Amino acid sequence: MFARLGRFTHTRRYYVLAFWILLFLTAIPTIPLLPGSLAVGGFSSDDTESARTRQYLQQELPAFTASSLLVVYQHDELVASDPEFQRRASEAVESIVQLPDVLAVQSFTDVPGQISNDGHTAYTSIQLDVEPEDAQHLMPEIDERLGDVDLRILLAGAPAFYEDIERTSEQDLRRAELIAIPFALVALLFVFRGLVAAGTPLIAGAMGVAASLGVLYLVAQQVDLTIFILNLATMLGLGLAIDYSLFMTSRFREELQHSPVDRAVERTVDTAGRAVFFSGFTVMLGLAGLMVFDFMFLQSIGFAGAVVVVFALAAALTLLPALLSVLGTRINNYSFMSRGEDTGRFWYGIAAIVMRRPWRVLIPTVGILLLLGSPFLGIRLSAPDATILPMSTDSRQAFETLRSEFGDGEISPMIIAARPESNISDPAVIEELYDLTRTIATDQRVWKIDSIVTLDHRFTLAQYKALYEDLDNIPDPFVANAAADLASEDVTAIFVYTQDLPASDEAQDLLADLRNLEGSTSLDLSFTGGSAEIVDTVNRMYADFPLAALIVVGSTYLALLVHFRSVILPLKAILINVLSLTASYGALVVIFQEGNLSAILGFTPMGFIEASIPILMFCVLFGLSMDYEVFLLSRMREEWDRTKNNREAVRVGLARSGRIITGAALIVVVVTASFVSAEVVLIKALGLGIAIAVALDASIVRSLVVPATMRLVGDWNWWLPEWLAGILPASPFDDSPLAMRPGDAHDD
Repeated sequence: MFARLGRFTHTRRYYVLAFWILLFLTAIPTIPLLPGSLAVGGFSSDDTESARTRQYLQQELPAFTASSLLVVYQHDELVASDPEFQRRASEAVESIVQLPDVLAVQSFTDVPGQISNDGHTAYTSIQLDVEPEDAQHLMPEIDERLGDVDLRILLAGAPAFYEDIERTSEQDLRRAELIAIPFALVALLFVFRGLVAAGTPLIAGAMGVAASLGVLYLVAQQVDLTIFILNLATMLGLGLAIDYSLFMTSRFREELQHSPVDRAVERTVDTAGRAVFFSGFTVMLGLAGLMVFDFMFLQSIGFAGAVVVVFALAAALTLLPALLSVLGTRINNYSFMSRGEDTGRFWYGIAAIVMRRPWRVLIPTVGILLLLGSPFLGIRLSAPDATILPMSTDSRQAFETLRSEFGDGEISPMIIAARPESNISDPAVIEELYDLTRTIATDQRVWKIDSIVTLDHRFTLAQYKALYEDLDNIPDPFVANAAADLASEDVTAIFVYTQDLPASDEAQDLLADLRNLEGSTSLDLSFTGGSAEIVDTVNRMYADFPLAALIVVGSTYLALLVHFRSVILPLKAILINVLSLTASYGALVVIFQEGNLSAILGFTPMGFIEASIPILMFCVLFGLSMDYEVFLLSRMREEWDRTKNNREAVRVGLARSGRIITGAALIVVVVTASFVSAEVVLIKALGLGIAIAVALDASIVRSLVVPATMRLVGDWNWWLPEWLAGILPASPFDDSPLAMRPGDAHDD
């Protein structure tokens, strides 16, 4: 099949090029429109207690809205009790509160708790009838309507946070592209030492990425895709497309030394193209694991990643051979440095050293990787909040202002939905609510409770019972307004405020203790709010992770079993992949959880790792690292088929692919490391994590661990039981003349 594809792309090269040029020109106009078609959020699942509780309260309590905008006011001289401060604040939001999506407004003039202790900071809460993930679309109009008054005004809450996420992600992408593309070209020049040879993979990669982004734009018109696919699709698509094209171009130049152009193209697609196809297939298997999760963020990254891999493969297997057919021997034009004769000898030397002393190489190398991974044992997982944004954004500044003036827990309280067996007006229910809130208030971690039975510390239990005999006809206006906001006949909301951020250990411990109170009351208690959302999200995400890992590992093993016709090689490849992945996990904990290098990399340490990052890294890197394993073992397999000599297969395979694997890894490291410049910490961590893993994989694992284990296992590397050989699909090597020519063994 691959040989026929090579012949087809050569004979129809101009048609293939015309098709790709048309596809590229069609996709280009859609790329600037893609960011506006993508969704923010997607980090939560509807199938958690916190999500179900939030949705239930929204249905039962009209004032309990999906999202709220906090307008924060500050003045160095005026205080919030001054009429002039209040006049300016009212004028600032006068036009905003008239928006049709505004359900309620809670001003600091009505709620003294929304004024800081020194009086110079206050905020107004505007309740919106819009889901948090959609609320950012209101921000342009809100910004336009915001009055220009002599107060410092900052906007916080879901609408502002998600708008800043969208804008910052676009800026991060543009910055990373400006860094990645020039450095990728430099790396290609270093690998190929020729201008034409270096530019060809870059052209194929750019056209493949453009086509994939165009398709994602069309898909985004029908389904929700996260805004973060902008960064990950470009990161993964550009790295893989250049990688695959690099392997193909390198093999073409090698084949061109022995064959005419048509034969060189055919053989390139039949050998390197075959390995590229299986490499891409393993990457897609890894990304498929993300589809298991009930989170739009992960599912859309899995889907978008699969799309970019498909186009990276298509570009490498069709566009690039057509380009090579047109260029022919001109692929070597404008070479500025001889390729040298020592490159192959260098990798032969590495292989010889490793295979003479496999245990002396393997034990310390594995020990170092395990040591690098050991900080992973202390990982803390949490969900993202405004701290993933840089301090330069308005919503982050507003978030930090609220933290400093009102405490960490002010803007994200724990919310308890209390449902009685009868109704809220029942005096027995009021008594239970009264006792429950007093029990919670005794906890030193709680500094404030808002509920229908904590309106005034002077009210007695008997007075609360009298006030709520009829919820629809409460005589006191203040109590009536509070009851309308916090209760219906079937449920009431209790807001519990702490001094800690929702992601903190203290807040999550308090949540666990509050959940344990359910057994001490007849009320049906369920929880939502910041801490509950984080705990439930992390628990749900990692409840699904074992299944996703099983799918990824199992399907990868089967694919490699068919590809290599070996029981042992796929198993070793998986174990070695886990080893390098663990080392990169440890580096993430040291850098992003503990805060080392935070000053250099430009971020505020969060004290935790965003929960989706280890999952994303596992699914992306499991396939991406397997790329290099497939390329390396494919060359070893070619030599094994020719000589049936395991040592020679390892030496030749490493010598002939070592430089190219190193160059390919360098490209991926350059592309992914460019996203360290991102201001969104999640993207920064993901880019650096992938770069570290790939660098370790190509420099240590493939050059030391793989040859050492190949030497120790010996001929058993290639073992396949006869009964299994009889039921497996035909070997992908059987229909292809992959046996290397005798003179090839020492070429590079």
